Amino acid sequence: MKISTKGRYAVMAVVDLTSMSAGQPVPLADIAERQDISLSYLEQLFAKLKKGGVVKSVRGPGGGYMLAAPASTILISTIIKSVDDSSRPVRCSPSSPNQCMPGNQRCATHALWEMLTIQMDAALSSVSLADVCEGHIPSPEQQVPSMVGHGG
Repeated sequence: MKISTKGRYAVMAVVDLTSMSAGQPVPLADIAERQDISLSYLEQLFAKLKKGGVVKSVRGPGGGYMLAAPASTILISTIIKSVDDSSRPVRCSPSSPNQCMPGNQRCATHALWEMLTIQMDAALSSVSLADVCEGHIPSPEQQVPSMVGHGG
């Protein structure tokens, strides 16, 4: 999984929405101002987030966006996948295991990129929106295995 600017901004905006909503719709203009993200860019992202089932819109006075489900059930990976164009061909992706080099060959670093993609997807799929908003993300020291004694 590649985390693009769209993905990062979508996560930032949905975290903002979650922390500011208090059960009420939040106007995109408010999120745009707080997060310093272009309103037109947020409109594009939220159209995709709505299609992905992450948010829902409320029209009319006092309208805006709300979460479409409880924050505890929305995974960070779902937010990112909702806005990223996954149809782009990417070398060394798990979906193209034998086509990263001409002649249907694997490159020398194929297994490395495949492992990183799988690990990143697993990590983002294990964290909910509520985890982020409530600060329940393990510190880097808790996440990364020690590299002591590993060829250094």
